[in-house]
Amino acid sequence: MTASHVDTDTLRRLPKAVLHDHLDGGLRPATLVELAAEVGHTLPTTDPDELAAWYYEAANSGDLVRYIATFEHTLAVMQTREGLLRTAEEYVLDLAEDGVVYAEVRYAPELNVNGGLTLPEVVETVQEGLAAGMAKAAAAGTPVRVGTLLCGMRMFDRVREAADLAVAFRDAGVVGFDIAGAEDGFPPADHLAAFEHLRGESVPFTIHAGEAHGLPSIHQALQVCGAQRIGHGVRITEDIVDGKLGRLAGWVRDRRIALEMCPTSNLQTGAATSIAEHPITTLKDLGFRVTLNTDNRLVSGTTMTREMSLLVEEADWTVEDLRTVTVNAVKSAFIPFDERNALIEDVVLPGYASAL
Repeated sequence: MTASHVDTDTLRRLPKAVLHDHLDGGLRPATLVELAAEVGHTLPTTDPDELAAWYYEAANSGDLVRYIATFEHTLAVMQTREGLLRTAEEYVLDLAEDGVVYAEVRYAPELNVNGGLTLPEVVETVQEGLAAGMAKAAAAGTPVRVGTLLCGMRMFDRVREAADLAVAFRDAGVVGFDIAGAEDGFPPADHLAAFEHLRGESVPFTIHAGEAHGLPSIHQALQVCGAQRIGHGVRITEDIVDGKLGRLAGWVRDRRIALEMCPTSNLQTGAATSIAEHPITTLKDLGFRVTLNTDNRLVSGTTMTREMSLLVEEADWTVEDLRTVTVNAVKSAFIPFDERNALIEDVVLPGYASAL
């Protein structure tokens, strides 16, 4: 099936896997309005459609710091048990509706304790909400498996606490770890002790790198901290000249280090100039293990179906290309090897075969 033959209905039905998606960046606009009213938080507008448009416009600033600032409103309604339960459950149901069969959701528990919840209570509550969503999705015939990545905020001092939480909840739905927040000026090596602890406990982790900061960020994440995946990583192209890979780019490709690429989000933060020229296509063609992701569905006004559609329409992707990045994502998921293989063989490949 060529790009010109891929319609939106086909794309929506295709099985999808997303590795890079933030819980606090994916609330339903109507839910945000209702929860804000309950906690007394003032929003830019109380009309759900206008609020969705406000988010999309505010995020299109080309500045990562301003992009991150849009989370003030979502986080304001995620400080109570009720808010976290609803947010987590709806997160899963929205992914299931979009054809996602595997997802890893990430969030920073330290940002959800202003209402009196402890860090462990935050994690327990989110896991309860995710479980409820998975049960409802399965009952509706659209099963989706969701694992959790706990984040430490790289510009604050609680990263090691978040790492300890990831270890403590590793058998309760937490599959890995990440650091998030403003990248430039806050190198991953600042938190080396946390990553050494995770490695010692055999907990996998990814690191946001190569978006707002360039090759040194990616190098630190991999060679100093030991990340198994890279969040974004679009600036790895700075180590590729006329198709020839430098040592770092070669390391990333040859060792099958997954790049969690988020095209729409990268356009909004200025890390890419267009979908047609986004590095994901070049890197895919060069054999890198690229994966396709949404990053923040509310903030970016997107879904996995939309991300796929944009690549089909503007970068001439085919169903085979979409299958490749989906298989890449499942191969790089932070779950056991046999479970990854089962997802690929029993769910992903049959789903794409029916579309080809």
